[in-house]
Amino acid sequence: MAAHSSTSSNNRALRTANSNQFFEWREFVWGAIAGAFGEGIMHPIDTIKTRIQSQAILYGSQNQKSLLHMVQSVWKIDGLKGFYRGIAPGVTGSLATGATYFGVIESSKKWIEERHPNLDGHWVHFIAGAVGDTLGSFVYVPCEVMKQRMQVQGTRSSWNSLPMKNNISMNPGRPMYGYYSGMFQAGRSILKEQGLRGLYAGYWSTLARDVPFAGLMVMFYEALKDFTEFGKRRWMPNSDVNSSLEGLVLGGLAGGMSAYLTTPLDVIKTRIQVQGSTLRYNGWFDAVRTIWRSEGTKGMFRGSIPRITWYIPASALTFMAVEFLRDHFNERLDVKYKNEAATLLVDRRGTL
Repeated sequence: MAAHSSTSSNNRALRTANSNQFFEWREFVWGAIAGAFGEGIMHPIDTIKTRIQSQAILYGSQNQKSLLHMVQSVWKIDGLKGFYRGIAPGVTGSLATGATYFGVIESSKKWIEERHPNLDGHWVHFIAGAVGDTLGSFVYVPCEVMKQRMQVQGTRSSWNSLPMKNNISMNPGRPMYGYYSGMFQAGRSILKEQGLRGLYAGYWSTLARDVPFAGLMVMFYEALKDFTEFGKRRWMPNSDVNSSLEGLVLGGLAGGMSAYLTTPLDVIKTRIQVQGSTLRYNGWFDAVRTIWRSEGTKGMFRGSIPRITWYIPASALTFMAVEFLRDHFNERLDVKYKNEAATLLVDRRGTL
């Protein structure tokens, strides 16, 4: 009985140590760390982007501030703290979506390479990235709602002094919703006032933005990696480019291109999530029509500069971190598992 139990445990351990398993758990860990790292570093720029895109809801579509004016306004009114409002839910959401994004991508790539090599192609990377991001959305969207509302609020005094503007249905001198002192208080308050629908406000608009963005980014990244490999083989056959540096450059390019192309979808999502219970837009299509009629192309691409400015370094740092973690830890873990597997094989022979 003891021998049977030992053999069974050895078999389980051998299956876990098997390098052919499709579930790349390490990529989930590396992705979570890298996602949180990128969000934490670039959060102030995201705050500026969110405030620029949400001005029409708070102040109407007239006299909206430019990028430089918005930076000066946040610094003057809210100080350094204003730039970091909402960082806790931002990092939490990036942990989840970073984990599923990279984990699903690498797991699906391994499954395709070993079981269906004929399916390989950039469109497969697009689908894998889209699926991975969608899985993370169940945590990411509520965090995004809390983060963006905290970002537009700034300090308590500036939020409470917000007056009624244009045709926005707010009581004079009162904001759309109460001030959020922190992530958990924000979650409880939104859940109490609006239910799960409030926490998942703009869920479909978030997917409408993030599914194409996530798919495009990994597709661009893999295409750029293929192009880089082709260039190295043809013109620099003996070169040894650091993979972390490669991730930094190619990740930044992929993130910047994807961010610009999906800016209109980001504007719609931000407006829907920030408006709260005071509805200015009755759904995604109404938001598209209203923004297009009142603000035109400029309105649809409002905040594109800070969005690109955020995503180029954020994506660069994220991909750099993932490549760094892969280089420095995957090899060590593989050696460890191989040693464990060899030891288990010896033990197994001994028990038999």
